[in-house]
Amino acid sequence: RVAPEHKVRIVDALKYNGEITAMTGDGVNDALALKRADIGISMGITGTDVAKNTAEVILTDDNFASIVSAVEEGRIIYSNIRKFVFFLLSCNVGEILIVFLSILFNLQVPLLPIQLLWLNLITDSFPALALGVERGEPDIMNLPPRDPDEPILDRTMLSGVITQSIAITLAVMLAYLWGLRHFEGLTIPRTIAFTTLICAELLRAFSSRSEKHTLFKIGFFSNKTLNFATLASLGLMFAVLYVPILQPIFHTYPLGIKEWSIVLRFCLIPLVMGELSKMIRKKA
Repeated sequence: RVAPEHKVRIVDALKYNGEITAMTGDGVNDALALKRADIGISMGITGTDVAKNTAEVILTDDNFASIVSAVEEGRIIYSNIRKFVFFLLSCNVGEILIVFLSILFNLQVPLLPIQLLWLNLITDSFPALALGVERGEPDIMNLPPRDPDEPILDRTMLSGVITQSIAITLAVMLAYLWGLRHFEGLTIPRTIAFTTLICAELLRAFSSRSEKHTLFKIGFFSNKTLNFATLASLGLMFAVLYVPILQPIFHTYPLGIKEWSIVLRFCLIPLVMGELSKMIRKKA
């Protein structure tokens, strides 16, 4: 036990050395150190009103084990934010590259504006939000503390965004070029590209559930929210493909077995690339 001024000096010394400092206390004399610390933690049962009003965190059960649970939950939230950003950036950059490359090589644009709006509604809403409720990875508490100045878009994520954007672009462009070679007009090739992009991004959502672990380790269908979100997105996709009244609005064509075999073949490219990159990073 130390005097109140010594508690403040200890907190200041730790912060001076670059540490993120948490201070626990319950009395009036702890208020200054609670305020000075990065995270002030007050006892909820035995703590005074002064300590509670000063602290950022109040332990309602006065159990120090709750601090560990809070740290774990915080790490899970931050990790899910990274997954959300990673998924959206890789998919949207891929869409930009698809349009850019088609213009660069003097091709008809594979995706119409109405199709881009629809696929963004499908992939940027339900699956992306489902990543926000992903369960914590098994070793999340074994990771070292991250640098508070570290940006969300760090070097690892940036390289992943580039890799996945290229994979999505490659998958869609190959499917589109195949459609141009085998069908007259643009409706069927564009529908193939449109469907390939949606399926690739939905599969990409499953790969985004972990930055380190493969789907074989975390389980392909263990996130039930993502499963329902994917089914909803697929339902909206099938609606614009096979509901006659929507086909002229979205300029789509009801794909047959032959076209679906091509779509399924190419939409797996981003998923396979993402899983392979995890295994390579893990071995490195």
